[in-house]
Amino acid sequence: MNTKPVALTCGEPAGIGPELAPLLWAALKDELSFFLIGDPSHLPPGSRYVTIGAPGEAPAAMAQGLPVLPLPMGAARVAGQPDPSHAAGVIAAIERAVTLVQSGEAAALCTLPIHKKALKDGAGFGFPGHTEFLAHLAGVDDVVMMLASPALRVVPATIHIALSDVSKALTPERLASTIRITHTALQTQFGIAAPRLAVAGLNPHAGEGGTMGREELDWIAPLLETLRHTGLDIAGPLPADTMFHAAARARYDAAICMYHDQALIPIKTLDFDRGVNVTLGLPFVRTSPDHGTAFDIAGQGRANPGSSIEALRLAWAMAKGTPA
Repeated sequence: MNTKPVALTCGEPAGIGPELAPLLWAALKDELSFFLIGDPSHLPPGSRYVTIGAPGEAPAAMAQGLPVLPLPMGAARVAGQPDPSHAAGVIAAIERAVTLVQSGEAAALCTLPIHKKALKDGAGFGFPGHTEFLAHLAGVDDVVMMLASPALRVVPATIHIALSDVSKALTPERLASTIRITHTALQTQFGIAAPRLAVAGLNPHAGEGGTMGREELDWIAPLLETLRHTGLDIAGPLPADTMFHAAARARYDAAICMYHDQALIPIKTLDFDRGVNVTLGLPFVRTSPDHGTAFDIAGQGRANPGSSIEALRLAWAMAKGTPA
């Protein structure tokens, strides 16, 4: 059983990340161990923290304060005002965390939110976001986003694209890859020996026999049948409007959805504060809270640590092979 600490990256210094870190320590210090990679001078005044030199020191340090593996960024934090001079440090924190997870010194990675424009302005960051950068660092081509909570796990096959582009982006190859990666991750990272997947249709009522669209008849249903012959337990394509009530959710371990809102509306309705972003397909565990930098409330003491608490808990459980 892996009991090494989780690496927590600092995220955007001007956002709520520095305020969340001490709250996470206070909430979880008796439950699990983690350490922050970032600049300790960015933490709120009076924060209890302990500087460590290596991840292995974090479990003992948890009793005294937030363990911090220092990565000085050379400029003060101004809440709500991103500073491009922090960009190189924020990127370095992510790179350092990946190195520590891949070397086995850390059990898993949990990332606090970044601000892509500040990274681009300050360091020429050329990736659409965290996930693509992590895939690059890990040397993998295909990764999948899962949103997970105690109530529901959802995976969108297409993510941040216009609804008008979904039918073009949603190819048989893309959907098959999403399903296979999700199935494997449920086995290897969630400890589910025989995952049950439910796949939503693209069109209302899953096309209703072709009267509301033919994608289900023409290729989605045949693809799912082919995957079933390989041993996967898949239901679908199903009407999305009847997939998320309690009795339906009891019949599957994860729902594969066709586009962003089809997946995220149900989980955010059911369990808004406990949703966790999980990247599947990486050679290590990576979670993050399901929110952004929240510049509008940074520095006001209003940050809600709920999603970040759940992200650390899930990373810890997945690393040990005992996810909630």
